[in-house]
Amino acid sequence: MQRPRLLLALALLFALSALAQRVQTPPPNKPPLTPVDISRLPAGTEALEVYLLMGQSNMKGRGVMPEEPLRDPRIVMMHLKTDEWFLARHPLHLVGSPVDFKGHDNAGVGPGLAFAQAIEAKLDRVRIALVPCAVGGTPISRWAAGQRLYDDCVRKAKLALVQGPAGKTHIRAALWLQGEAESRSEELIAAYPAALSDLVDRLRADLALPNLPFIASTVGEMRVDAELNGKLAAVNRVLLDLPNQRNAHRLRRRPRPEVAHRRPRPLRRRRARADRPPLRRRLSRAARG
Repeated sequence: MQRPRLLLALALLFALSALAQRVQTPPPNKPPLTPVDISRLPAGTEALEVYLLMGQSNMKGRGVMPEEPLRDPRIVMMHLKTDEWFLARHPLHLVGSPVDFKGHDNAGVGPGLAFAQAIEAKLDRVRIALVPCAVGGTPISRWAAGQRLYDDCVRKAKLALVQGPAGKTHIRAALWLQGEAESRSEELIAAYPAALSDLVDRLRADLALPNLPFIASTVGEMRVDAELNGKLAAVNRVLLDLPNQRNAHRLRRRPRPEVAHRRPRPLRRRRARADRPPLRRRLSRAARG
């Protein structure tokens, strides 16, 4: 199974799904959410694969939701406020009550569900668990160590590992859709590469997953203001260059090989014991005996 290649290929779908325009998001329809016990796998599945949804408003989602919500037992979501599990549907980032949706905000259709369906189509023996963590308008500074958004994301990821079936629950990837908040100034854009690389390092370290895939999507360059579009394009260049940044980062952190110089030890002749006959004579005696 070529999982890394699959995840990278799906990043394009992820990016295309993220192109959300500013539209009025209607209230979520057809409550309630359908509860799920994720400690038990559906028939025909062998593992629970967890995906973290991180970023700002494009990840959170906007726009009109489907008339009929998705009800697929193989795709589940953690409620953003209660940490309970339900069948996944739009809006994934629901903050309202799972019973009647009261207290909902402007969350709508984001890319997380389309990503999960694409994974599901390729991997037929897994259940997919989505952990929504995105908050609209958030700069990457609010995802730094010790900040509530980052700490809550790590907490939810670890909670999913405990709640899922023992030995069959795995965090497979983090999906990142953020960057518009950094386009407000040249200084923020210049600081973005280091902040992004630090986020990858911290997330992998705190989850004890040094090879956790981190899938970053570009943001939409759809503004009328040409200057703002130019800044968004600069943010996207940082996001697209992230694999190269990570490779350079690994090379910088790789320890320099050290060569230990030792003086060659002199060969020592083995002293023949006076009471022991030479080897040739012993072999001859053994052959005769």
